[in-house]
Amino acid sequence: MKTLLLRLVGPMQSWGSTSRFTERDTGLEPSKSGVVGILCAALGKPREERPEGAGRWPSLAELTRLRMGVRIDSPGNVGVDFQTAGGGRLGSRPYGVAKADGSKPESVMSWRYFLQDAAFLVGLESEDEALLERLHAALCNPVWPLYLGRKSYVPSLPIFLPDGLQEGDLESVLAEYPPLASFGGERVRVVVDQAEASGEVRTDVPLDFARRLFGIRYVRSYSITVARKAGA
Repeated sequence: MKTLLLRLVGPMQSWGSTSRFTERDTGLEPSKSGVVGILCAALGKPREERPEGAGRWPSLAELTRLRMGVRIDSPGNVGVDFQTAGGGRLGSRPYGVAKADGSKPESVMSWRYFLQDAAFLVGLESEDEALLERLHAALCNPVWPLYLGRKSYVPSLPIFLPDGLQEGDLESVLAEYPPLASFGGERVRVVVDQAEASGEVRTDVPLDFARRLFGIRYVRSYSITVARKAGA
């Protein structure tokens, strides 16, 4: 049993799972769809599951079967960005956002929520050590740029951790790895997948990225104390 670790640290992150139309939410920790999306970007895996891709990339089902846990080293703060598109004029013509029904274009307002200054340690547990090794190598040398939920939200530290492939189960590795933030002896929250149909529900398991289909998973939350970094 091994666990692959990812470091998700940045000035802005967004991990929405219920966004619709003009209101874009964020969860308080990385979503499974967001983390799997990072893995797909690192691998250069397209959104569509193509027959010619069999063997070239792990399937989406293989990636979603990885048991995920998140240690919230710094929860950050929730912010919101108010944006508008359209309105006014473009040259001599009125400018607006086109509509699918063909009606008159108009201005559109949106509210986009995000996390500020958050730090997360994500763990992915599997008995398929070859898959974890491949993902670890891909994170070191990603095919496409990696970002934290939205393309403009870039990490301030590499997602790849040189020692990120650890022996042990998910809970043990998340408990023992040094903190990402400069603290120690503090209680932090951990959220892990569980097989039982109980606990908190997350609707963020990607079934088909191209068609935006998602399934549910069950998680449990608990708190641990993280030891201070050596020399800190």
